[in-house]
Amino acid sequence: MVPVDVLERADSPRLEGENTEHIRALADMDSALPPILVHRRTMRVVDGMHRLRAAVLKGQREIRVRYIDGADSDVFVAAVRANIGHGLPLSLSDREAAAARILTTHPQWSDRAIAEAAGLASTTVARIRSRTTDKDSQPDMRIGKDGRVRPINGAAGRRLAGRLFAERPGASLREIAEMAGISPATAKDVRERLRRGDDPVPAKLTLAERKSEAAARGDGREPPVVSTLRKGRMPDADQILRKLLRDPSLRLNDNGRLLLRWLSARSVNTQEWEGIEDEIPAHCVPLVADLALGIAYEWERFAEVLKRRARAEMA
Repeated sequence: MVPVDVLERADSPRLEGENTEHIRALADMDSALPPILVHRRTMRVVDGMHRLRAAVLKGQREIRVRYIDGADSDVFVAAVRANIGHGLPLSLSDREAAAARILTTHPQWSDRAIAEAAGLASTTVARIRSRTTDKDSQPDMRIGKDGRVRPINGAAGRRLAGRLFAERPGASLREIAEMAGISPATAKDVRERLRRGDDPVPAKLTLAERKSEAAARGDGREPPVVSTLRKGRMPDADQILRKLLRDPSLRLNDNGRLLLRWLSARSVNTQEWEGIEDEIPAHCVPLVADLALGIAYEWERFAEVLKRRARAEMA
């Protein structure tokens, strides 16, 4: 029991403060209320401002408290957790604002960890993160709900898991996941990819890894082909293909004909894919997307090699 006048106002996640009607309802209750949560070092209320106001309204001079310790940033997280678990629930706006604040104090936490603390979906936290934080200032690793540290881009862990599966065929998924620093679910995905003969790293992770490496080198530049496309200088693929198909220097040698078959089989324009995107079965969409990214990645590498050759020959 502590005197009510020694307690400091809460650093509350409630944007609109206390609810007067809820305070009156608590004051009218005859049964004893749970103890409020108080930060020992500052005597600030962490959870229980409504109960404190109700006690004052009833003329009580003391109130039961339970102390917690920790840094101010961790105390705020504790306040959010407590206010989504019982009593008057936080509104969606309260929880989203709390998540944005936690992102500033705990940027190393994963989206799922923050979502659990704030009572939100992890996708909502991801959107808040992308809207409110600078990508370049984000840590390379994040701490998950289970307390384990994992890289944001799991490409390295996936590659290591692929090697471990080959070296230790009798190891369990959990053992491989532990050694590679990835989740068991990711380890299972790697194993399935290897069984299908696929790369253990999805194309989208490979592309993200390449961008991270470029940023680490300090150049921050996009590949020249991607940069060209994003600036709107989209080449007329159909016209270029027709021109190449008529070129005898390609048609009359084996490698030239192979190149023309590649270009003919793997070219697609907007009018074509817009007609089929909605018809792809839902369970196939992730696979088709990964395959498209993989093909785009290889063509991009091929284009970069050819562009470098063209510049060298012009020099």
